[in-house]
Amino acid sequence: MFRSLHMKLTMIMLMLIGSQMTIVGTFLTTGVSGFYTNSFYRQLNSVFGLDQREFVADLRNAAGTDNGAENLREMLDANAGPLGIDYHSRNYFVLDGDTGAWLAGSASAEALPMEQSLNLLTARAAVARGDASVVGDESYLNAEYLDAAIPILSEEQSYIIYILDNQETLSGLNRQLFHIILQSLILGLLITALLSFLLAKTMVGPLEKLTAGAEEVAAGKFGKALPVESTDEIGILTGTFNEMAGVLHTTLAAMENERDKLDTLFLYMTDGVVAFDMNGAVIHCNPAATNMLQRKVETGSRYDELFGGLFAFGDVLALKRPRHAEGEMMVGERTLELLLAPFSHQELGGVLAVLHDVTERHRNEERRKEFVANVSHELRTPLTNVRSYAETLRDAEGSIPPDMSNGFLDIIINETDRMTHIVQDLLILSRLDAGNTELAFTRFSFGEAIESVVRANALNARARGHELSFYPEGELPWVEGDRNRLEQVMMNIIGNAIKYTPDGGHIRVTAGVTDDAQQVWMDVWDDGIGIPEESRGRIFERFYRVDKARSRESGGTGLGLSIAWEIVQRHRGTLTLPPHDGPGTTIRLTLPVTQKRAGREAAS
Repeated sequence: MFRSLHMKLTMIMLMLIGSQMTIVGTFLTTGVSGFYTNSFYRQLNSVFGLDQREFVADLRNAAGTDNGAENLREMLDANAGPLGIDYHSRNYFVLDGDTGAWLAGSASAEALPMEQSLNLLTARAAVARGDASVVGDESYLNAEYLDAAIPILSEEQSYIIYILDNQETLSGLNRQLFHIILQSLILGLLITALLSFLLAKTMVGPLEKLTAGAEEVAAGKFGKALPVESTDEIGILTGTFNEMAGVLHTTLAAMENERDKLDTLFLYMTDGVVAFDMNGAVIHCNPAATNMLQRKVETGSRYDELFGGLFAFGDVLALKRPRHAEGEMMVGERTLELLLAPFSHQELGGVLAVLHDVTERHRNEERRKEFVANVSHELRTPLTNVRSYAETLRDAEGSIPPDMSNGFLDIIINETDRMTHIVQDLLILSRLDAGNTELAFTRFSFGEAIESVVRANALNARARGHELSFYPEGELPWVEGDRNRLEQVMMNIIGNAIKYTPDGGHIRVTAGVTDDAQQVWMDVWDDGIGIPEESRGRIFERFYRVDKARSRESGGTGLGLSIAWEIVQRHRGTLTLPPHDGPGTTIRLTLPVTQKRAGREAAS
């Protein structure tokens, strides 16, 4: 309750008024007491002072008479007014100078104090010395009364005039003054409470609105601006708060937009990203990194578990920009390139790890090296033969029989044709890779194309003693594609079946339509030498041959199936090796019936 600013302001105002009234009351009470005391002694001085020597002399003369005490009483009664004698709170007494006994007065002896005061004792001591100039008129703090003792000496008798004020009048004044101060205090507190409440409400109301506005801003609600109801400091503060909330809203929106961009980038980027805090715990990991690392990377996973074997976390964290750490790691069959760098040197910094899957790049590099080696080897062999036979013909200088010379020339021509085929196949692959080969898409009968290729290979099959047959499964539809290129693919597949099947073998060609009628297929089955299991995954690679020696003997370049693969890919089809029972091989060609939009755009 008292923690609120509203109550604090109210209590401060109340305490301020209360303390002020207390101080004023204290000063008033003290002032009244001092005024009353001073008034008492001024009245005494006006009667018994040095200026009133004649009156004092008269008192002394009256004291020397036979009835001195009574005469003194009469003279004091006559001066009761100047002395302030009211016969209630202030009285005079005529006492015996030697014993201090009561002789006469405005009140009986019962009104005297139980014990003689210091002033009275002072006067009696003066009487005893015969010194009438010493008067007991001292004021004592905390005394319950005011008094004064005046010695009156004569030759016959000595008296003491004792003036006593029991301060009842002063007490009454003080009580009345206290009641007035108390009433003023109560009224002042009530007025102050009301005014302080209104003042506090005026001051605290806008602050409460600012507090509510700040809570809404803290909760992310920026749509409502606070009304500026005044032009004072609180109004300026409210306007500044609205401007701050607007700037904060804009800033947070921009930050949210940038965060969404980064989240989207991290989510869909192909490179893996893993971020670690200053303690080496994972704070972010995108799906690409999870896929590359082939494990679930949760928030809180440790750096040492993932990359501790390559670089120490402290060493990476100590790197200065733009330096970074690079390395490679194997995860299963994948080769990952790892880049590590600190992203901040502050308390909220850490280490960022970027992962690149370089498996395919390494494979391509190996393929490139193997491709160059194969091309060099394939060209070197016929070139060596050409050079050898050409040198033999030159060195012989006509001594070789014509039949042998013609044989040498036939070998040179065959090797030249072989190199020409290699160069032509390489040129076709190069054009296919570069996308420079245009495919002439038309609609044609898939069955007629297969029959045409089978007829073209029938003579070669009979020459090897093979049985070549074609068995379509139902009516084959028309398809859309480049007929010449697709017949080249069929020719290569059927030609390889004839070439790599021992004499007297069987080659069976079948074709059909898939159940959804969206694709056509052609299977070429043979009972030839077959393809070992370890070579099935590489059979469509360039220059790859299962039996290199036998392939060269049959005139193969190792590029036919690669070219066929590229052509089929551009028709959105597939070349696969289905399971095959017994010796031999089955190769399946699958093509879409229509090329849809992609095919028509290519044809145009």
